[in-house]
Amino acid sequence: MRTSRGDPDRGAIAVDTYMAEFIVEGNATLDISDALSVIAQIGELGNMTIEQLILTAECEITGNSSTCNCTPNYTWSNLVCDQFLCCNDSSCNANLSNIPAFCIPKENVSLNGTVVGNKPFNDMNTIQQQLQGGFNKLNGFISLMVTGPCGSVEGQVCFEMEISVKCTTDTLAKIITSLEVAIGNSAEISIQTSGIVHIQYPKDTVYYSSMPMLTCTINHETDGAWSWWLIQANNSNALNTGTSVTVTAPVDSNCTNFVINKLSGIWAGVYMCKFVNGNITHTASGQLKIALLPDTITMTNIPLSVQCGYDVTVSATIQNSTETYSVTWLINNQVTNLPTTTSVADGNIIYNFQTPIIPCQPETPNMITVNFMNQMNETKNATIVIPVLYGMDGGCFPDTIWPATPNGFTLFNRTCEVGRVGYIERTCIGPQWMDELDQCVNEKLNQMFNAAANFKEGFGATSAVALQIFTGLKNITNDKSYSAADLSASIDILDIMSQASAKITLDDSVLGEFLTAASNMLSKKWDQVNTTIMYSMSSSYLKSVEGLVKNIYINNTDGNENTNLEFKLCQNVTSCNQTVFGVDVKLNQSSGTVKTLGVKNLADKLNNSHFQSAVFPSIVVSATLQNHCDSTTNIELDFPLNQSVAKGYAISCVFWNTTLNEWSVDGCKWKELANNKSYCNCNHLTSFSMLMSKVPVNLPFLDEITYVGLGVSICSLLVFIVIEALVWSAVVKSNLSHFRHTALVNIALCLLMADCSFLASSFPSILSPTLCLVLTLAKHFFFQAMFCWMLCLSIMLMHQLIFVFHPLRKRVYMFFSTILGYICPTVIVGVTYLYYKYTKNEYYDSNSCWLKYVGPMEGSIHAFLLPVGTIVFMNFFSMCVVILTLLKSSLPEESKADEKETAKSIMKVVIFLTPVFGVTWGLGFFVLMFPNEPIGPFMNYAFTIINSLQGLFILLTGCFAEKRVRDEVLKIILAGMPPPKERSESTKNLTSKSTPKN
Repeated sequence: MRTSRGDPDRGAIAVDTYMAEFIVEGNATLDISDALSVIAQIGELGNMTIEQLILTAECEITGNSSTCNCTPNYTWSNLVCDQFLCCNDSSCNANLSNIPAFCIPKENVSLNGTVVGNKPFNDMNTIQQQLQGGFNKLNGFISLMVTGPCGSVEGQVCFEMEISVKCTTDTLAKIITSLEVAIGNSAEISIQTSGIVHIQYPKDTVYYSSMPMLTCTINHETDGAWSWWLIQANNSNALNTGTSVTVTAPVDSNCTNFVINKLSGIWAGVYMCKFVNGNITHTASGQLKIALLPDTITMTNIPLSVQCGYDVTVSATIQNSTETYSVTWLINNQVTNLPTTTSVADGNIIYNFQTPIIPCQPETPNMITVNFMNQMNETKNATIVIPVLYGMDGGCFPDTIWPATPNGFTLFNRTCEVGRVGYIERTCIGPQWMDELDQCVNEKLNQMFNAAANFKEGFGATSAVALQIFTGLKNITNDKSYSAADLSASIDILDIMSQASAKITLDDSVLGEFLTAASNMLSKKWDQVNTTIMYSMSSSYLKSVEGLVKNIYINNTDGNENTNLEFKLCQNVTSCNQTVFGVDVKLNQSSGTVKTLGVKNLADKLNNSHFQSAVFPSIVVSATLQNHCDSTTNIELDFPLNQSVAKGYAISCVFWNTTLNEWSVDGCKWKELANNKSYCNCNHLTSFSMLMSKVPVNLPFLDEITYVGLGVSICSLLVFIVIEALVWSAVVKSNLSHFRHTALVNIALCLLMADCSFLASSFPSILSPTLCLVLTLAKHFFFQAMFCWMLCLSIMLMHQLIFVFHPLRKRVYMFFSTILGYICPTVIVGVTYLYYKYTKNEYYDSNSCWLKYVGPMEGSIHAFLLPVGTIVFMNFFSMCVVILTLLKSSLPEESKADEKETAKSIMKVVIFLTPVFGVTWGLGFFVLMFPNEPIGPFMNYAFTIINSLQGLFILLTGCFAEKRVRDEVLKIILAGMPPPKERSESTKNLTSKSTPKN
């Protein structure tokens, strides 16, 4: 074997060490030194040193007979015991000269065992005899003692055994098998040994910066599995390969190595390696002594900020440790000898240091540094900068628990509520305080965070510990006091466990608890943090959940369903078709297990800066493959989408790019099929979603046409209202004309206010949320009121046609019109707003300052569409009744001239009534029905032009098309001019003056 020796500062020297056996005749033993001197000379020539010479056996040979005995502290090897039945300390009458190392050193090997039967063993003596009769066949057997019933299992007996030779696992297994049959009672025997496995580890204290290695070996070939354990304060924690440790145990190997790549306080203790083969466990242990340094140093100062001319107390908190540190304080990198006091609280040691008076010198940075030195002279330090006020220029004034603070400093208040740990921070951006950031988390959640961090390093890294972490996380996410800080910490735990699962195998026993905990998190409020933090949290959440689902080894599960997460599995199939939350997923693969996860209530929390003009569904779908090496995969996803609603809108398939933390379309396409179906097609696996533009695809100059048309409409409505005010007394002579002009004026007023509100909300990005809400309410009310007054006009016309001899009374009509025209819209808008506020759903879309569309019959927009659609239909019906009445009044014997007059009358009805009945808004139905070319663009332009100019049409049909109004307007215009006679006389005078005399 090869070992190393030498000065550790100069480097180790590799040395080969060998063991040799010499057989020397008995008569030469009287003077063996001569023989050894010859051997020593050979060693010197070969650069070899003989370190130890021990007499192991003596044999007396007489003729063909031989009698051998091992010297004290030596005994027969297993080979001699098996072949010649020479075991323990007996003499051996056999020629052993050809057997190497037939006598071996005695070793202390202890075995602890249990016997478990179907029923209790009443006779301990019988068990003692049976066990002793079986195990005394072991070479080097010394003793066996039954200690009696033990453990919590009924019918369990414990025993202890001592042997002086390392036996083989196979030998133990054979004896155990025969004993189980002999004892009966369905007995099962388990053995744990100490002394058969050998452990090598640093005996001296190791440096904190070193990378110590421990090695365990077993001296014979056998099947089995290695494991490592760390024992601290009677607690055993399984160890596995993590970020801080590496465990190597090659298949069919009789050794295992454990290397600590990054030392910290958790790695000090007694290490035990185990080699398990069936019911036999071989163990070896050794204590690793580490010259520790603090893993974390938390610096605080009291008060949180200080006026110059005063002193301040600085504290350094570290985890309690067995290491005795030499602590030094520095002020602005200058060592100070001022005294330090210590205290212990909650398993931590607190070092307190009081600074001298801080001078009023703004150029001094006021840095306090603490330095910890361990027994190996290794050091670790931490620094804090004291916020010092030299006046209030640019600083923040005191606010509740926060003292006056200089500009640019962040204060940390480490006092949390009972049962919570952490801190609250607040930054001064003088002279304003930023909002508080509460980082106080549930104390149990903090313990789980530490457990997860240790798990990731390899400490306690088993599926059983992972299950405990996820179970605790599930329970805490159901706590009523769960806060935004708890949510952030929970996501951090998922992230840590996801990273750990890349190296540490987790089985499906953890799947249910993990998915339930993750689902609970999505039911919590995420809007308690700013947008930037929410984007970071949601991205980390999705990446962690996807990583865990991918890395958890699935052996036997049918899936899992929760409120916000739905997991499906396909195993041993060539084509996988699954549905999660209504999304159909189809994947063809040659091998592997398909894992499909649907996630609700997450898409709106992810950063969508590149797709702000799009609406995301509430579903994100993650698809991964287990035991699959092919990087090229084709997946189809059919998101639940109303195909008729989606027509005319831009549809994109996107995936979450974990590198850029944003949505991307790379490798994904939206495909439309002939049968009115469409789906996403992607050539890779990750988390997917689908987005639809909030507005139909923009046509060229459509926005410009809208703004110009609205401008013209607003000007026309203002002119109409002024004219109505001027001619009112002249044209309103009867109840019928009063009814008509009252409706027209109210229609114009409502349309004017609605158009102004529409223009004011044309650029939502520059509007405050409050102003956006006000404009949405205004548009909703005034457009609704406009259509209600149109209905009043329509009802009045129908009444006049049907009840010719029963005219409406003025008081009745005005009361009815006021109720329908203003009270009904107020009720509709008010009830809609209160309903969405009470149900905590969005009443309006902040990107358009208009009512929100979610889906068919979903969203506040339907509180506008349904009443308006009903009114437009009723008004269109009224217009049809008028036209039919005109046609009915034309007799068959009438002349062609009369037919032309009838046709003209019908055209006038259509032209006059269409704007004031709102029939043009029915074009919106055709826009939805025919979104594609060539009809779609034409209908979009027609709808935009006609409705944006509705005010102009009201002016033309309501004023200038009515003769009485035209006459009154003309009178008003001519009233400001001289009478015709005066104009004639003036003209003559002007002519005469301008004509030159001859």
